[in-house]
Amino acid sequence: MKEGERSPLLTQGPGGRKPLLTSSCLGPAGGSWRTGLRGGRAPSLPWRSSCLQCLTFSSNFLFSLLGLLALAIGLWGLAVKGSLGSSWGGPLPTDPMLGLVLGGLAVSAVSLAGCLGALCENACLLRCFSGGLLAFLALEAVGGVLVAALWGPLRDGLELALRMAITHYQDDPDLRFLIDQVQLGLQCCGAASYQDWQQNLYFNCSSPGVQACSLPASCCLDPQEAGASINDQCGFGALRLPEDAARRVVHLGGCGAPLQRWLRTQARALGGFVVAVVLVQGAELLLAVQLLRALAVHPRAPPPAKQVQG
Repeated sequence: MKEGERSPLLTQGPGGRKPLLTSSCLGPAGGSWRTGLRGGRAPSLPWRSSCLQCLTFSSNFLFSLLGLLALAIGLWGLAVKGSLGSSWGGPLPTDPMLGLVLGGLAVSAVSLAGCLGALCENACLLRCFSGGLLAFLALEAVGGVLVAALWGPLRDGLELALRMAITHYQDDPDLRFLIDQVQLGLQCCGAASYQDWQQNLYFNCSSPGVQACSLPASCCLDPQEAGASINDQCGFGALRLPEDAARRVVHLGGCGAPLQRWLRTQARALGGFVVAVVLVQGAELLLAVQLLRALAVHPRAPPPAKQVQG
């Protein structure tokens, strides 16, 4: 660039001096004006409001990344299991990964609205972000009321849900993984007893397959059998054995009662997690409301009129 030419990227003062670059969150160092996205000049936000803007942007940027990560994991899970490709033109797949996709999409969309609203000082995006947070809080309140009102029937129907999961054990890899983790963690087998696996089409003793009268490896007392990996055949033929002999190979007690006890012990931790999520959402909503008030007090000035050169 030749001497005396103006830089098209930097504005110059009356004496041709370049102004110092300052942080957009803290505003200009010695002036009371800021440059908007379209070149307009607007009064700079006070220091307190600039901190609110930075907090709103940074927190929503983090939550938008988490939401996009959940969305990517859900889409990857659907693609790996083939649920994504087989659902076109048909009903939605009944897959747990679909809930992760929808939750990640909702969280990322609302968080991106708050992130861009704080960055661009856009009141419309901030209102959309506040509306999304209010919708989340309303859904969580309705869900909490329903769980509290239906806790007794839900607890009583837990054993029935386990029986249905046993019936569809081979149908869904996620369901199979969940049942195996429950049986391994609680050291149990079946819903009420290990004989509940007779309801499974493959493990039933009348089945012609190789798994007839057998049990999953997660029912075994020692599924690894002193090895590095789980022995899938440790429960073969366990349903044919007498109860005394089967006791030395597999767990005989069902998972219904132990799972209810585990849920009771984890209820306080689950309630604390829900309260923490609600408090974070309430803090985000409060930040957005305060930033909207600051933008209302310090609105953007209209962009300067372009001078027509003669």
